[in-house]
Amino acid sequence: MQIDIVSVFPEYFDVLNLSLFGKAQSKGLVSVHAHNLRDWTHDVHHSVDDTPVGGGAGMVMKPEVWAECLDDLLGLEPQDMSANDDADSTAAPAETDGAAQETAASDALQDAQSGNDLRTPVHTPDSVLIFPNPSAPLFTQRDATELSHAKRLVFGCGRYEGYDARIPAYYRAQDVDVREYSIGDYVLNGGEVAVSVMLEAITRLLPGFMGNPESIVEESYTGSEALLEHRQYTRPAVWRGMGVPDVLLSGDHGKVDRFRRDEALARTDAIRPDLIEQLDCARLSKADRKTLMALGWEVSAEHPRRLKRG
Repeated sequence: MQIDIVSVFPEYFDVLNLSLFGKAQSKGLVSVHAHNLRDWTHDVHHSVDDTPVGGGAGMVMKPEVWAECLDDLLGLEPQDMSANDDADSTAAPAETDGAAQETAASDALQDAQSGNDLRTPVHTPDSVLIFPNPSAPLFTQRDATELSHAKRLVFGCGRYEGYDARIPAYYRAQDVDVREYSIGDYVLNGGEVAVSVMLEAITRLLPGFMGNPESIVEESYTGSEALLEHRQYTRPAVWRGMGVPDVLLSGDHGKVDRFRRDEALARTDAIRPDLIEQLDCARLSKADRKTLMALGWEVSAEHPRRLKRG
């Protein structure tokens, strides 16, 4: 997998040379290139931002700098969006006032961002352009799994008040697969941390990345029937007077598996009941049903339903 990252702080990604990610690069599983966005500026100050149109606090990253950079990385030629209007369009002629042109541009932007465009498409082409954005849909394990099959990922790290909204809209209009993701309900100083999080989640799913591939099979959020993972323990069996659950020492693998499954269901019920609601009741075992009913769920319909507590 080829990974390109655009940032005003490319040195931030030196950390990717460490641990499993560094080993994956040495083995040729991934190739990482961090680019400095300021290399595509032309002014003496290497400016990448400007004040918000319409006023407001902070600065917004400029589309022209990003466009020069992304055009180079994606091998695209600059396009004038107004030149792509239909021949029978009822748009105002060029000599009309700016209001009509502004409306047309706004409509084009809305068209490019309509529907579920912020969410992942149903296919993964060779290259995917990804922008972290706290106002975008949440990045999930399912997204990580899908993106792990891409041949190339290009990440854009926003800063300040973010990037001009026309940037992702423009590249979607050029048939680029553009994704915008949030990694949680909070705001960061820049996209670098979010990109690092997504890269860890994506690349660890590549064949050969993990030393023991079985270690990712039963993790939280993994698979079509995603649950939170059960708790883990190691030796010594008793530490500072605290012991591990006896069943884990029994040697009975069937009982151990059932204990872990029940704990996963209980932890998910307590912390992320929304994941319980997504389970397919037809795929639940008899023991799963028994556990969920004991936790206060009704499991006779298509999906579990929380019973009202008295």
